[in-house]
Amino acid sequence: MTLLRRTLIATAALIALGAQAAATVGQPAPDFALKDTSGKTVRLSDFKGKHVVLEWTNPGCPFVKKHYDSGNMPATQKDAIDKGVVWLSINSTEKASNDYMEPARLLAWKTERKSAPTAVLMDEEGTVGKSYGARTTPHLYIVNPQGQLIYAGGIDSIPSARASDIEKAINYVKVGLAEALAGKPLSAATTQPYGCSIKYKSPA
Repeated sequence: MTLLRRTLIATAALIALGAQAAATVGQPAPDFALKDTSGKTVRLSDFKGKHVVLEWTNPGCPFVKKHYDSGNMPATQKDAIDKGVVWLSINSTEKASNDYMEPARLLAWKTERKSAPTAVLMDEEGTVGKSYGARTTPHLYIVNPQGQLIYAGGIDSIPSARASDIEKAINYVKVGLAEALAGKPLSAATTQPYGCSIKYKSPA
């Protein structure tokens, strides 16, 4: 069984488990408070009045590596931030996972790839990820200036770990932000996320 097929099966299972709890497009985005990699508390509500992108990440995931090592995720971040959008990169990987990176190491990994989100946030307990129904890395969300969730899904339209597919894919986040900033409804407000399942902390 291929990595992609295993990932899609795991994603489908998580969708079934988390469907009821997931934040819904068109509804208020759940507020949260998380510490960034320097230990400073960052709240979603701090950015009321701006568009905000939430990006679930895990450097140990080949799908995340695809978008970072190719420069696609950093370029998408930069494009958004240059337009006045806030970009929050969130890691919900539990500390016991082999994929877990301590805050300083996680920041260094992103910096090496010229990634410059507004903040990199730590969600080791998984509380925020679960409140959004985040299932994969990457998994992307867009919140509008009124605090409403207007996009949830994948970064693009081709669910593969091949960097060569990036230029052929529709970047849903770029398109969605362009539409939102122009005051238009999103042509694709909900899409299928793809990637590695988030390594959430198991319930006690």
